[in-house]
Amino acid sequence: MKERLLRSWELVKASAAVLRSDRELMLFPLVSMAATLLVMLTFAVPMFGWRVFENGFGAAGLVWMFLFYFCQYAVIVFCNCALVAAAMIRLEGGDPTLKDGFQAALQRIGAILGYAAIAATVGMLLRAMRDNERNPLVQLLGGGLGVAWTMATFLMAPVLVSEQIGPFEALRKSGRLLQRTWGEAAAGAVGIGLAFGALMLGLGVAGVALVWLAAKVSVALAVAIAVLAALALVLLGLLKSALNGVYAAALFRYISHGETPPAFQGLPMAQAPGTEPATT
Repeated sequence: MKERLLRSWELVKASAAVLRSDRELMLFPLVSMAATLLVMLTFAVPMFGWRVFENGFGAAGLVWMFLFYFCQYAVIVFCNCALVAAAMIRLEGGDPTLKDGFQAALQRIGAILGYAAIAATVGMLLRAMRDNERNPLVQLLGGGLGVAWTMATFLMAPVLVSEQIGPFEALRKSGRLLQRTWGEAAAGAVGIGLAFGALMLGLGVAGVALVWLAAKVSVALAVAIAVLAALALVLLGLLKSALNGVYAAALFRYISHGETPPAFQGLPMAQAPGTEPATT
């Protein structure tokens, strides 16, 4: 276990080096964040204006929630696919632009929208299970299934942009690839999540403390520090998303095609047990 964690950390560091060499990759999570906020506003304003949930969570509310989930997932998956497509170009030695990534994702828009519909359905079901306050076992099961779904779809973006297949076949292929790379996928994703989670927590605590101290001197200073802390948290979130995309792209390229990206040469990717390249 220790060797696997150390190996995965080396791969994460290599992914970070790729990201440093092409900071434009950071723009994809930024566009995704802006678009998801726009979707939220687009649905929130009519929801209150039309009083969609005035009479409880009926059929109209169910349809509204599905549409919201679908639009959110469509935006997120589309931007993730654009990021991964650009990362793959960078891993091949190219110099991708924002346009290159979004053009690649646009070419697979049908499969992306199909997967968004599947993800929206699964997301609603898992949300209903986690919100079931009457049955703690159902809540626990929902949480466990949520983690399993997240891992099973870890390589969905690279599969969607690289393979000319539909969303259901893409899900099956992502699952098959995960069987060969589950250790690195899990350790890498969890490692990135824990590292950035710790950074965000530390930054949040420090920010609150500084705001409290600054408020004793000047309200304007406290507001300025709060804004800077919020921006720093947003930046960390963008970094995490971009790093996940690069890591998934590199892992997919090796597992699916048996090619170690130049930026990962000399690292233990090729020797990692459970990450043998596909031969079919």
